[in-house]
Amino acid sequence: MKEDIKISTAESEKAALVGLITPRQNEIKANEYLDELAFLADTAGAVTVKKFLQRTEYPNPRTYVGKGKLEEIRLFVEENDISVVIFDDDLSTKQVSNIERELKVKILDRTSLILDIFAKRAQTANAKAQVELAQYQYLLPRLTRMWTHLERQRGGIGMRGPGETQIETDRRIILDKISRLKEELRNIDKQKSIQRKNRGKLTRVALVGYTNVGKSTLMNLLSKSDVFAENKLFATLDTTVRKVIIDNLPFLLTDTVGFIRKLPTHLVESFKSTLDEVRDADILLHVVDISHPQFEEQIEVVNKTLEELGASDKPVIMVFNKIDAFTYTPKDEDDLTPKTRENISLDELESSWMSRLGDDCVFISAKKGINIDELKQKIYQRAKEIHLSRFPYNDLLFQNYAEIGDTE
Repeated sequence: MKEDIKISTAESEKAALVGLITPRQNEIKANEYLDELAFLADTAGAVTVKKFLQRTEYPNPRTYVGKGKLEEIRLFVEENDISVVIFDDDLSTKQVSNIERELKVKILDRTSLILDIFAKRAQTANAKAQVELAQYQYLLPRLTRMWTHLERQRGGIGMRGPGETQIETDRRIILDKISRLKEELRNIDKQKSIQRKNRGKLTRVALVGYTNVGKSTLMNLLSKSDVFAENKLFATLDTTVRKVIIDNLPFLLTDTVGFIRKLPTHLVESFKSTLDEVRDADILLHVVDISHPQFEEQIEVVNKTLEELGASDKPVIMVFNKIDAFTYTPKDEDDLTPKTRENISLDELESSWMSRLGDDCVFISAKKGINIDELKQKIYQRAKEIHLSRFPYNDLLFQNYAEIGDTE
């Protein structure tokens, strides 16, 4: 059996990306998904050379794209020394086998690319075990393609075994590893549960949001810590918890793994123990990159994931980050066509559906430190309510602190 299950993309690899335009996914959305896939490829260390799109009713069950488009991709791959072709959706075992036969280069789908990034980012034993579990769950149904050269049992004297083929052996080994990893994660989860109980009744605030919206940067700003943050997808895999004090109020602030579109179910399942911090939180800070053209769809993705985690009923403060990077193009007065997202100013956005959020939203720039005091006050007010519900005798301390503040 193969020892290394990680699908690596070396830094020098050149990649071509492939996506589909379908009745459920128009050209604008398909291009947006490929842009995100290119960002994923860049995070993994590959350089995107070209993007291919095909308009079709549904993915080709044999090769994902049609015969003509596959031939076009093959010619481009050969002429430009492309070493990896990445598809925007999950591919079946049959599809990968057929595509590899035609293109003769490494084939990745969206999930395998995300898994590669996760494997690179994992630092702690918990994250590594979660990534390994997700990898094995991904590989299990794909063993047929991986072991076609070992499907038949070796013959000859002394080689007659009990009748188990190599692929059956590998499947059993992987199932054993999956079982072992699940048990290991259960033990880690028990330890983390004890840690959470030992934190007492302090108010817990969790940062959630789409990947690369600035959660870790905001974490560093609020907690004065040094959590790893960069302009890459999935910069944070391990949950980080810091004690923060605003005025006289202590609370726990948690940074969590970012969410993304088309995130496979088994990946969410694998990271359930990490995301327990979200379920146990008293307040969620939903961080949004308002400079992103499709930030509203990203909000929907996060809300859907929170619902899957059973955390959709928690108090939420919407934190619209990166206002310093927000840009728009004003329309000409004589242009009577409907406004698009690119034509709407930040002031107009603030007075749209966001205005109905009232005190539940704030517009900031974590990078520039804009409106951070306003955010701190919103967190303080919410956390204070929860704190006093647990420690009602502290109300006098808050009153005395307020009186001291008034006299200064």
